[in-house]
Amino acid sequence: MKPRPSADAWPTLRMHLKELRAVAGSILFGIRRLGGLRNMAAKAALFYRREGVAGIRRGLYILIDSRKRGPGVFGPEKPGEYARWMRQNEHHGPTRQAQLRERINKFASRPLFSIVLPVFNPPVAFLDKAIMSVRDQLYENWELCIAVDASTDLAVRTTIAAYIACDARIKAASKTTNGHISHASNSAIDVASGNFIVFLDHSDLLSPDALFWIAEAINEVPSAGLIYSDEDRISAANVRSNPNFKCEFNRELLLAHNMFGHLSVYRTALIKALGGLRPEFEGAQDYDLALRVTESLPPEQIVHVPRILYHSRTVPDSTASASIEKNNAVDAGRRAVGEHLLRTGITAKVIPAAEAPAMNRVRFPCPLPHPKVSIIIPTRDRVGLLRMCIESLVSVSTYQNYDVFIVDNGSTEPETAKFLDTLPNDKFTVLRDDSPFNFSALNNRAAAASSGELLCLLNNDIEFLTPDWLEEMVSFAMQADVGCVGARLWYPDGHLQHGGCILGIEGVCGHSHKNIGRGNPGYFGRAVLHQSLSVVTAACLVVRRSVFELVGGLDEGLAVAFNDVDFCLRVRNAGYRNVWTPYAEMNHHESASRGQEDSAEKTARFAGEVKLIKARWGQSLLADPAYNPNLTLQFDNFSYAWPSRVTDAVFSHEKSLSRPDCLP
Repeated sequence: MKPRPSADAWPTLRMHLKELRAVAGSILFGIRRLGGLRNMAAKAALFYRREGVAGIRRGLYILIDSRKRGPGVFGPEKPGEYARWMRQNEHHGPTRQAQLRERINKFASRPLFSIVLPVFNPPVAFLDKAIMSVRDQLYENWELCIAVDASTDLAVRTTIAAYIACDARIKAASKTTNGHISHASNSAIDVASGNFIVFLDHSDLLSPDALFWIAEAINEVPSAGLIYSDEDRISAANVRSNPNFKCEFNRELLLAHNMFGHLSVYRTALIKALGGLRPEFEGAQDYDLALRVTESLPPEQIVHVPRILYHSRTVPDSTASASIEKNNAVDAGRRAVGEHLLRTGITAKVIPAAEAPAMNRVRFPCPLPHPKVSIIIPTRDRVGLLRMCIESLVSVSTYQNYDVFIVDNGSTEPETAKFLDTLPNDKFTVLRDDSPFNFSALNNRAAAASSGELLCLLNNDIEFLTPDWLEEMVSFAMQADVGCVGARLWYPDGHLQHGGCILGIEGVCGHSHKNIGRGNPGYFGRAVLHQSLSVVTAACLVVRRSVFELVGGLDEGLAVAFNDVDFCLRVRNAGYRNVWTPYAEMNHHESASRGQEDSAEKTARFAGEVKLIKARWGQSLLADPAYNPNLTLQFDNFSYAWPSRVTDAVFSHEKSLSRPDCLP
């Protein structure tokens, strides 16, 4: 009979049992989170290939921590989650302020900021906090221009008068009739004497260091004409939530909605040259202004500060008039986008985004007659997949001016040869290539043999869902400043496979919003809105031939992995924007014909391609302009980075970009 554990051993055993339950629960959580056991195993294999047993251990710790935090941005946050992130990543104490003041003393330029504050009968307590958030600014070279928009509340007028009396930097532009936000803001702009205009709503707050970081950005980019920051919400009880960590300037995303939001800062001369805000776009006057300003600025003069500098007040509002105002604002925003497109020489339709009706979809015209597209499909046996792909292409697609180049890479099954023989010669060309599989070389060979004005790189495991998928992708690809165009790809079970790619996830690149379900808008709508991205997958990619040839096609040194990442980055470096559209949809039976990375040869090849892509692109893989350094590189769900990758040389504990997220 085995001896029973001593009484002293029970606490240790209970601790180990608790740890085992945590591990088991986290593994089950990971299986659900990653879309099944197979995906979980693939993720574990990826960690193992890159880091060995230490990678498996790190992945397990990430799952345990992720499970503790809850579902993150795609569901209700666990209470205290954002507060914990703020405690770790935001610093506003006396030591911090002293260090930043030293930096202010070294500024080459100290611009004067004119803060425009239109006021009409806000709760006095909120107005008081808004004004005090300006007076508490670490950077003191500002003026507050208050537009008293015929406010009837005596307490509001008294509060403003009291502040004007005690601070010479505060002045008012009073109106005797209510002119709403545009007229009121313009009256404040008229009395502004600063180099830059800063917009502030009468119930909202600036962070104490907001103007410091804006001033620093201007010192770093003296030609800046528009500077914007990240923002969050603040409740009536002053609880902060719902941070919006934004990307760099993104033209296609700006057409979908006002991606700048708050805090937005404009060079005063630009606003005055444009005539200020336009009252006919009331409710979307800031969106209209942003669109007009971007027409006159090159992208390098539009600067993003990846810090939460603005807190929008959440005030409950259930009145019917408020609902009408919101609808009018949406309509005004849509009109503003339409006029912007006309001013820039583009005739396009601006309609509600199907899965986010308050935001926009821009339907660009597809040239008529349709330009020829050469579709390139590498394949090897698995004729069932190829047949599905070809049949859906022919039966679903409404675009007709295309030809197809099937590159048969060593097929041996008789059924494959038989199927290829049945394809009509007027539309399909079969190229035989029995060399070892090299996705880049196969596509380059077919591109050289084809004649289409555009090329469509296509996997043989794609099943088309949207009849006008090719019209949609061509309409983007034919724009002069657009390079690669990617589609929205689904797993057959209805979960998202490809919503564009984000650089740096898992070290190189990962799929955005992978595994979320249909109807889920993702992070601030980014799973359902057209946008510029650094990388889109070559599982379905459309590009003009001239762009493909300009960058030399796909790199044949990247035989299987990351050739599309490298190609898109070279296209981006050549001055083109890569675009992802959710309106070209298809199922992707991912890598079904090539199989898994399950042999020593494949593992070694994959490791070599990882090494090559990292050596070539270096730190740029960890600073994707379509992402935000406050968001994680461990997962593809836009959850928080622990810690933030925003660097600040003042603090020795802050990490460089090369350091991945770690557990708090």
